[in-house]
Amino acid sequence: MITRLSRLFLRTLRDDPADAEVPSHKLLVRAGYVRRIAPGVYSWLPLGLRVLRRVEDVVRAEMNAIGAQEISLPALLPREPYEATKRWTEYGDALFRLRDRKGADYLLGPTHEELFALTVKGEYNSYKDLPVTLYQIQTKYRDEERPRAGILRGREFIMKDSYSFDLDEAGLKASYAAHREAYQRIFERLGVKYAIVAATSGAMGGSASEEFLAESEVGEDTYVRSESGYAANVEAVVTPAPEPLPIEGLPEAVEHDTPDTPTIAALVEWANGAGIGAVTAADTLKNVMVKLRHPDGKTEIVGIGIPGDREVDGKRLGAALEPAEFELLDDADFAANPFLVKGYIGPRGLQRNGIRYLVDPRVGTGTAWITGADAPGKHVVGLVAGRDFTPDGTIEAAEVRDGDPAPDGRGTLVTARGIEIGHIFQLGYKYTDAFEVDVLGENGKPVRLVMGSYGVGVSRMVAVIAEQQHDDKGLRWPAEVAPYDVHVVIANKDGAARDGAEEVVAGLDAAGLEVLFDDRTASPGVKFKDAELLGMPLVLVIGRGWAQGVVELRDRFSGEAEEIPAAEAVAAVVARVRG
Repeated sequence: MITRLSRLFLRTLRDDPADAEVPSHKLLVRAGYVRRIAPGVYSWLPLGLRVLRRVEDVVRAEMNAIGAQEISLPALLPREPYEATKRWTEYGDALFRLRDRKGADYLLGPTHEELFALTVKGEYNSYKDLPVTLYQIQTKYRDEERPRAGILRGREFIMKDSYSFDLDEAGLKASYAAHREAYQRIFERLGVKYAIVAATSGAMGGSASEEFLAESEVGEDTYVRSESGYAANVEAVVTPAPEPLPIEGLPEAVEHDTPDTPTIAALVEWANGAGIGAVTAADTLKNVMVKLRHPDGKTEIVGIGIPGDREVDGKRLGAALEPAEFELLDDADFAANPFLVKGYIGPRGLQRNGIRYLVDPRVGTGTAWITGADAPGKHVVGLVAGRDFTPDGTIEAAEVRDGDPAPDGRGTLVTARGIEIGHIFQLGYKYTDAFEVDVLGENGKPVRLVMGSYGVGVSRMVAVIAEQQHDDKGLRWPAEVAPYDVHVVIANKDGAARDGAEEVVAGLDAAGLEVLFDDRTASPGVKFKDAELLGMPLVLVIGRGWAQGVVELRDRFSGEAEEIPAAEAVAAVVARVRG
């Protein structure tokens, strides 16, 4: 197939779009692959759509290879199935909700566990039908509060979601393993550098859960790894708790006047000046107050205690509190609860007033702390967990830092950033229980099916590849997903060269290659800049050398260029493409 640039629906831009924050966003817009319609909503133009479809083809091929079958469910979904699983409320503001003209509630699907479970329930009734894996490649919708980075984090996106249905846990584990291996093949074919990390299940529910994260400095996901091979999303990191310490013989807690010490830094300065000892922020207990909104609409104030040298990680805290949503207390909340003294809150005052108090696992039995005394300008020194206060539980809310001990007990953690490109879950029975998805077993008794869920961000993958593969000149598409196999550029206006280019392009087409042909009358400089920006893996330049019987073949990845005989141009390009 030959596509002439003179006729292609394309307009490249020389300047970065004003709202672009990351390289992939800048380049995909500048190169005319996508265009913004609204915050988090993008159109796919011809070149972008070709890349998207080629990513889909890779995903589809690997899903078919493990025996999955493709179907397509609607994006406009009724409320009732999501009410049955409580996700109508659990999804909170991230769900697009709407009503039809008769007043019936609908949503735009963020994910389809409910509908796949109901589909299998409606079609299968015997153990002989199982196992089965179904998938779709379809548009999803999530009302992101702050869509950013172009198609990396949008409100409308394309995802491959697949769902396995098995008769028992062993079958689920086999389906999970098959998807895990298929995902590795997908990402390797796409040339993506990635890590597999332990993850939380969140609103999806279920037990085992792993994320595939593309390595990227602009990624929103922080993950950790250690030299032992341990890797996890920060939300899934479990802090090793210290062994309980003996309480007997510890000094009694003493309350002190600590004027003007509402911050940890000021408290540490006071302690070291007051002869308390060599005190650091790690010896203090910081108490952060949050207000929870539960799915049933009820609100609750909760205290979170963490070592004073740590900050609260919002993602870890959010994951630990799901399905409830949280926000920090505001001035009105403090005014309504005068026992909460800003800067001087302590665990004893919280528990006296019936406030649930959750602590970091490091706040173990027998550990002693400097913390608020629940009165202005007062702190207590030597408050011992398990003696002077008893937490209501532990919570993973504190930041994870480089050098923290790995949860597996082997080595220390190093943090890195990544972009989520895939997530696999062993869901278990959450959805099949909700809809009573049973088949008759071999013994004639009902068997409840066990379910897995597996997602790949297809449209996001386009941005991820652009993010990992670009250079300072533009995009660099791997051959597996490039819009065209080769970009042919006529580099001068010589009639013989133009005629020769037409012959070469026709030869490439006859050989079965997909060719982008820059037949415009623009200057060579403009054409070369566009070729670098658009990012085809091979660029064939037909210019002044044509008269001497040579053309130039450029490799977009290595930047290397070589002169080859014009008579051998078609064969040379075909050999490189099919290499």
